[in-house]
Amino acid sequence: MARHSTIRATGVVSIFGAGGPALDEVGLSAWIAQAAPGETLVYHRGFLAVDATSVISKLPPEQQRTLRLVASAALRAAEQGLVHLVQARIGPDQFAYIAIARTKPRQAGPSLSVRLLAAA
Repeated sequence: MARHSTIRATGVVSIFGAGGPALDEVGLSAWIAQAAPGETLVYHRGFLAVDATSVISKLPPEQQRTLRLVASAALRAAEQGLVHLVQARIGPDQFAYIAIARTKPRQAGPSLSVRLLAAA
């Protein structure tokens, strides 16, 4: 028997509205900069490895490119200690990819945008 996680709407920001624009790197960075610790953002629903691969993806090439850029930006933010990245299974071959905001670093240093650009 398969177990499916329930993703509750409370505290989760969905970035793919019905026919609405998809999240891009700038939108992800803006969310990270203003998110309070513990807030969550679903940055993709589907199967990231498949959806971002041009040979097997059903997404248009431009959406594949945007998805790859957003996924890379999310990974850089996680490496910088700004977010935790998790995923939850929502159905067969369907996952919610979630960024959870962490406490912002308290040390004096480069701004968030400079840190994210430097990681790229």
